[in-house]
Amino acid sequence: MTQFKPVGWPSVIPRIITHDLAGLTTFLRDVFDAEGEVRSGAPTEIRIGDSIILISDGGGMREAMPALLYVYVENADETYRRAIAAGAESIETPADTPYGDRRAMVRDAWANVWQIATYRGTP
Repeated sequence: MTQFKPVGWPSVIPRIITHDLAGLTTFLRDVFDAEGEVRSGAPTEIRIGDSIILISDGGGMREAMPALLYVYVENADETYRRAIAAGAESIETPADTPYGDRRAMVRDAWANVWQIATYRGTP
């Protein structure tokens, strides 16, 4: 069977187009302990936990395209505080949901919306 995607990658990968690749990458490192370096000429691969996000500047041919992403983290409250400290705008403060997540929501300076959650179990 021919390998149709990079080894270890999922079939669906979120992609964000931004006009401030370095700034968004720094935000993700500071808030989500993301790993990955800005790359020139190719999308930047950012890893948050076991997930990959591709981020690029659009090469001057694409307009910015933000995303709404649901991210599970170890501590939603602490991650929310880091996001606010890094300049994100609060949309929802941390609260328990009826489906077992403790969740908050923020909008970053690049118009991406991040739902930040920690699973606490089914109520």
